[in-house]
Amino acid sequence: MLQQLTIKNYALIEALEMKPSPSLNVITGETGAGKSIMLGAIGLLMGNRADTKVLWNEKEKCVSEATFDISQYNLKELFEAENLDFENQTILRREISPAGKSRAFINDTPVTLDVLKKISGLLMDVHSQHETLQLGSHAYQLTLIDTFAGNEQQRNTYFAAWRVYNEAKRNLTTLIKQASSLRQEEDYISFQLDELVKANLQNGEQEQLESDVKLQDHAEDIKRRLNLILDSVLRADIAGRPSLIEARNNIAGIASLSAKYEAIRQRLDSLILELDDIMSEVENEEETIEFDPARAEFIKDRLSTFYKLQKKHNVNSLAALIAIQDKLQLQANQTENLEGALKEAEAVYKQKEEALKMAAQELSSSRSKVFPALAKEIVALLKEVGIPSASVQIESLPIDFMESGADQLEILFSANKGIPVKPMSQVASGGEFSRLMFCIKFIMAQKTAMPTLILDEIDTGVSGEIAIKLGTLMKTMAKSHQLISISHLPQIAAKADAHYFVYKETTGKKTTSKIKLMDKDERVEEIAKMIGGDKPSKIALAGARELLQK
Repeated sequence: MLQQLTIKNYALIEALEMKPSPSLNVITGETGAGKSIMLGAIGLLMGNRADTKVLWNEKEKCVSEATFDISQYNLKELFEAENLDFENQTILRREISPAGKSRAFINDTPVTLDVLKKISGLLMDVHSQHETLQLGSHAYQLTLIDTFAGNEQQRNTYFAAWRVYNEAKRNLTTLIKQASSLRQEEDYISFQLDELVKANLQNGEQEQLESDVKLQDHAEDIKRRLNLILDSVLRADIAGRPSLIEARNNIAGIASLSAKYEAIRQRLDSLILELDDIMSEVENEEETIEFDPARAEFIKDRLSTFYKLQKKHNVNSLAALIAIQDKLQLQANQTENLEGALKEAEAVYKQKEEALKMAAQELSSSRSKVFPALAKEIVALLKEVGIPSASVQIESLPIDFMESGADQLEILFSANKGIPVKPMSQVASGGEFSRLMFCIKFIMAQKTAMPTLILDEIDTGVSGEIAIKLGTLMKTMAKSHQLISISHLPQIAAKADAHYFVYKETTGKKTTSKIKLMDKDERVEEIAKMIGGDKPSKIALAGARELLQK
């Protein structure tokens, strides 16, 4: 609900403040006095464009500010999503500097025009006789029908089913793409994997073979040198070991005479034992080492295989080749397991699709059930506001699953007898269309909380009893929703809970628009002028009093 509107330095408005009633507010005044200028300033809060031409004083900034009570609008999550402080009393402000710079604020936090437009559109609904785009929108018509049907439970059930259906669809699509990609590479992966598997790669084998090939290449030299070692230590006439034995025996003969000699004997014993162990290993090596042409050829072929595979896969170790083999094996396993995963994903997708179809049918049914009643109620209201021959039909066409359901709804309208109904987007705008829009919003107001509704001379072309009925509908609607109506009809002005008068005042070289809340006597005078002109007669004054009494 709009609690306060403040406009400064805009067009003909130097400074204007308005604290509307929570019910029906009517604004009247002479043509050109500034009623439409007020709407322009409100338009700034709706995110409309503006430039320095709107400045009343070109040296000062223009400010349009509105304070709202938003405690009933459930907007806390939206405010949090936009990183805005949520307050039950929220202030929207728009400023235009003399340099043409525009700034927007919500609760003193700077925001973009898109954010301002998003928030203000939930707080104010400006409706004029030129408003055709919104009513012609399928989304708006769908909102109307759902509001009338009160099918929130069916919509929530459908939306939950639509969400999990889309998740299953995305999962299936992802698996299909993966399968397609893997299948394209399947032969290549299989060939590379088979090549590595056949190579029978073993960690550490390459290092061992590279050592073995050196032994094979130098086998004769190794055997010759090992025999020389054996000869010099064991086999020669003057060999090393017998000399050590003789030395050990000599020291043993005097070991009992001194601890030092005994220590030397022990060390010679250890030396002989170590030498025997070394010679045993040399003998084993000498007996083992033998040049084997077949073994040498095998080693060279095996290493050649390793080197070719490493070059092919651009690595430099057997461990890296084994890692590539493991990766290829994992990809091959994925390809093998993919068919099972695909079948499972397809089953889940079909299950969620069936659940979505059922939810869509229930939602569509909840909507189609109210088509006759809604059309009948719109026609009845149109008759009350002076369109007695109106016809309304509601059609539904099936479409692919959307977030809002599987229906494309279309409200068809004709204002005149014998004229076929047409989609609202094709109906010419004007007084009749404006009244149609009002009737639809009247119906919505009975079902749900609505933003402050601002009606801009939608009573054009209406008079007499029809004007009284239109005013009565506004009065009824205003019992639960705030309305601000700019009107030129005395019958509607008389219904106001708060009657504001816009007028022009000229001081010096400047003309300004001003607004004032009228008291009872001022209302009688103003309504009488609306009936009988600037100098109302006693009859006009009496008529004004009668309208106010009604």
